[in-house]
Amino acid sequence: MPADDGVEKSAILLIALGEDYASEVLKHLEPRDVQKLGQAMAALKTVPREKIEAVLAEFQQITADFASVSVDTDDFVRSVLTKALGDEKATNLLSRILQGGDTNGIEGLKWLDAPTVADLIRNEHPQIIASILVHLEKDHVSDILNNFTERLRNDVVLRIATLEGIQPEALKELNDVLLNLLSGSANIKKSAMGGVRAVADILNYMGSANETSVIDSIREYDPDLAQRILDEMFVFENLLDIDDRAIQLLLREIQSDSLIMAMKGASEPLREKIFKNMSQRAAEMLREDLESRGPVRVSEVENEQKEILKIVRRLADEGQIALGGAGGETMI
Repeated sequence: MPADDGVEKSAILLIALGEDYASEVLKHLEPRDVQKLGQAMAALKTVPREKIEAVLAEFQQITADFASVSVDTDDFVRSVLTKALGDEKATNLLSRILQGGDTNGIEGLKWLDAPTVADLIRNEHPQIIASILVHLEKDHVSDILNNFTERLRNDVVLRIATLEGIQPEALKELNDVLLNLLSGSANIKKSAMGGVRAVADILNYMGSANETSVIDSIREYDPDLAQRILDEMFVFENLLDIDDRAIQLLLREIQSDSLIMAMKGASEPLREKIFKNMSQRAAEMLREDLESRGPVRVSEVENEQKEILKIVRRLADEGQIALGGAGGETMI
């Protein structure tokens, strides 16, 4: 797969560079990128010399191509992101990229596991917790929320859903709560975080029992808000709404065991959609495997479905596929 191939090549390159240079490179990467590269390097027990030479040659060619390029990078990034994402999404992303110092403190939380972050912030006011969590990756937030009590979890998610932005005063308060979590600069612009889409993304990573509890709690507070969140959520059955080309692309990224487990909980129409996008032989083998697989736990099925949905979101983020929300119009 292209994504895995890139990670492996990067791992080979880092090993070839040696400990000192590799460590300097890793300092500039995001936590999950470091984790991926660490796992890839650990898996490379032996690498043929020819492969190392090929990776180094490719890297040399890439760097040579960029060596003579001189551009105003801020303007370049702004222009590219605006064309790719539209004004609103690009503005939100650019505020974090080009004004990077404003949220540097939050990076520390990204390196901590979910139980640790939960223990660190669980005694803060739910509004403060919500303001902290909107800065983290959605799957990380979901894991953190699963470590809270049901009452706190529901309260925090409701606050995320109704959070329209973070004012400079709130950023200063986060500074006090988490030891310079954010800069609190008077020049900080209101950051567009939180909202219905953020909650929908978080709930997509959450177990079904907790997910239902959160939605029910929000529904008691505001039925329309709960419905808007549900409309934005993309669940396994929504694979019915994406086109055949996207299904074929997705199938290339999924291990057969994972697909079998996930399809144990799929509706018949979704099964048929997947079957028709496989070769006849592959579809027959999948049908046989589904029939021969005995009873499985619902939690195991849900876990595999959520893993597949992570792949779907990655492909959507990379622009390889387009997703429609429950309303059928939202494009990611």
